[in-house]
Amino acid sequence: MSDRSKRTQPGDALRTRAMLQVWLSPSFPIGAYAYSHGLEKAVELGWVRDRSSLEEWLTDLCTHGGLRNDLILIAAAFGALDDATLRQVADLSAALQPSAERHLEATQQGASFVQQIDATWPAPHGSKLTLHFADTHPTFAVALGATAKAHDLQLPQTLDAYAIALVSNLVSAAIRLSVIGQSDGQRIMAARLQALAALTADARLRTLDDLGSAAFRSDIASMQHETQRTRLFRS
Repeated sequence: MSDRSKRTQPGDALRTRAMLQVWLSPSFPIGAYAYSHGLEKAVELGWVRDRSSLEEWLTDLCTHGGLRNDLILIAAAFGALDDATLRQVADLSAALQPSAERHLEATQQGASFVQQIDATWPAPHGSKLTLHFADTHPTFAVALGATAKAHDLQLPQTLDAYAIALVSNLVSAAIRLSVIGQSDGQRIMAARLQALAALTADARLRTLDDLGSAAFRSDIASMQHETQRTRLFRS
């Protein structure tokens, strides 16, 4: 058997294509379904009440808020040349979270993601991701960027998959909050794909100096959610 045939086994191509789909699936055990990114409070306040207001909320969040930052941080983690730089990106990402609940949302999913990857999807070279993040708490975005790099995945596909997964999770939360129905949820997802593609393409050109957020109502909602009396979600 040639060296090349030893390296490329049946199923390798499928495994590579499936990784992002599996890791960002609602069934991957990091608890993403339990968080609404402040959306639950926005619904209670009447800021998000129907399909139109939800689309406006998602547009602002994607363009001026947390998703844009996450995509830049994924790219930074993906491009980190050593563990010290990776930990700096992780610390910055955690520090940028605008509220206690958003910090919990980002870092709890990050920690769970790293643990699950090490346990079930170990990197080809055998390195443990938990060692790369020693003494720090990576957010989900940073953990995904580092994991994609360790598995030799492509950055554009990683960014696209993350953006779609985050928006899909928020649409799912809106459905569970009875803001929209399932069909409107799918219409929103279909309508957002072009904008998400442009957003992820732009993120590849950015650096950490371009980080910043102006989605103030989303941040305020995440702060006020901490004392919301009746809640379905953890953020």
